[in-house]
Amino acid sequence: MEHYSISKNNPKDFYITTKDFLVTGESFSLVWDDKNLFLRTTPQPQEKDLSKYYESSEYISHTDSKKGLLNFSYQLIKKYSLNKKVKLIKKENNQKGTLLDIGAGTGDFLFLAQNKGWKIDGVEVNEKAQKLAFDKGIVLKKNLDELKNKSFDVITLWHVLEHLPNLHELITQIENKLKPGGTLIIAVPNFKSLDASYYKVFWAAYDVPRHLWHFSKESMKQLFSSNLKLIKTKPMIFDAFYVSLLSEKYKTGKAFSLKALWIGLRSNLSAWKTKEYSSLIYIFKKHNG
Repeated sequence: MEHYSISKNNPKDFYITTKDFLVTGESFSLVWDDKNLFLRTTPQPQEKDLSKYYESSEYISHTDSKKGLLNFSYQLIKKYSLNKKVKLIKKENNQKGTLLDIGAGTGDFLFLAQNKGWKIDGVEVNEKAQKLAFDKGIVLKKNLDELKNKSFDVITLWHVLEHLPNLHELITQIENKLKPGGTLIIAVPNFKSLDASYYKVFWAAYDVPRHLWHFSKESMKQLFSSNLKLIKTKPMIFDAFYVSLLSEKYKTGKAFSLKALWIGLRSNLSAWKTKEYSSLIYIFKKHNG
């Protein structure tokens, strides 16, 4: 695998070849898309073939497993993060209302939001994750078409946008489902973070080909229509540590590494100045009227 480092002055120079470390071992390239200002996984699997790349017991967002150090750490951090997410949607929307979570996984976020008084809906294509959500009393839809006559005060995508085929078509659907004055909250990895630069082809947040697109702050600012205004970004501090641990596992085979925690800390300290955190939350508001 070859890696050509990104030029901050000329991102067109970016080119990287990495592989699917989780399921198939297949190689993929990440190529700069000058129109959208993001990286595109190439070649992209056909939509009908995408599901096979999620067929792993180690794909954490589709399981509630606490087996193994990485899974245990993920579930521990997830519990803390879920509370922060519910507080965030309340803060940004001023009052409780209707909530749509796209890529709802095993339904934990929606379960907590419902308990806090939100009227919830969720979309999840993975049947295993749907079943785990159903066992918690959360019924998830398979796609947005099943919510034709509904609109929402808040729509969230927690590390989901990078997975979506037909990206621009789905963005249009999402915008249309958001009520005037509503809030759209999106969390995605940032390929301009220090941990991405350090781990290069082993950076776990590339996660090809499950991640079809790879975003930066510049691409997120121009991805949506003029109906939406980006009002703020927020860091996801824990992501740098988790992603570094997983990246170190891909690179060295070690299930745990103090070095990875050091890289995660360095990434966050660097981002305190540069604002290039490992993952970022983007908060948009839809114009009234």
